[in-house]
Amino acid sequence: RDEKRWGMMSEYFWHCPFCDTDQTVSSEEMRASFADLTVENSDGPRRLVVKFAVCANPKCRRFSLDASLHQLTLSGIRAYTGKHLKTWNLVPPSRAKSFPVAIPKEVLEDYHEACLIAESSPKAAAALARRCLSGMLRDFWSVQPGSLSDEFRQVKGTVDPLTWEAIESVRNTGLIGSRMETEGAEIRESEPGEPMLLLGLIETLIQDWYVGREARRKRLAEIKQIAGGGVGEQKEDKS
Repeated sequence: RDEKRWGMMSEYFWHCPFCDTDQTVSSEEMRASFADLTVENSDGPRRLVVKFAVCANPKCRRFSLDASLHQLTLSGIRAYTGKHLKTWNLVPPSRAKSFPVAIPKEVLEDYHEACLIAESSPKAAAALARRCLSGMLRDFWSVQPGSLSDEFRQVKGTVDPLTWEAIESVRNTGLIGSRMETEGAEIRESEPGEPMLLLGLIETLIQDWYVGREARRKRLAEIKQIAGGGVGEQKEDKS
C-alpha cells in the first residue's frame, strides 16, 4: 500500500537559493513528506521525499520545494530510505544562484539554462557550462578565442593563485580536461557529476571575478570619499 506522511524535521544546514544566504533551518521552517511505492514492479520499491523549506532570513522568507526519489529498503514491517536516485528542484526550478552584481546576459543565460537541465540532460548542461566559462574568460579577461583549455591557459599567472588552483582541479579531472580542448559549446558524452563540477567552477569564478571586482570598486570609492573629505577638512582648518 502507498503511504504518505508529513512531519517536522530537525535542524540542518541549508542554503537559500533566493537570498543566497547560508543558515541553519529549524523544524519550524521545514516540512517533509514521503510516499512509498510498495506495489510490485520491475524497478523495485521506491520512496518519494518532498521537502518544503522557508528561508529564516526576515528580509526573504521565501520557500523552496524539491522532490527526491530513493530506493526503498523493506525490513519486516519497517521501511527505510535507501540510495538516492534523482532530485527535482520545483521551486525554484533549478539550483542556479543569484548574484548581487551585473553579469553579461549571455553568460547568465548559459549558466541558468545549464542549471535547469543539469539533471535531465547532463551532456547539454555540460556543453552550456563550458560555453559559459568561455564567455566569462572572453568578457572578463579579453582572451583570444580558442579551445576552452587554451583560453584558461591565457590567464595563468594573472588570476589569483587560489582561483587558479580551483581551475586546475577541474581541468585535470580526466575526461573533463580532454573536453576542454574543444570548443566550449560542443556536446559530447558527459561523466556523472560533470555538470555539477563545471557549475560549481562557474559560481566560484563569478564570485572571485565579477563580485570581487564590484567589492573592490566600492572599497576604492569609499577610500576616495574619505580622502576627499579629509582634504576638505584640512583646507578649512588652514583658512
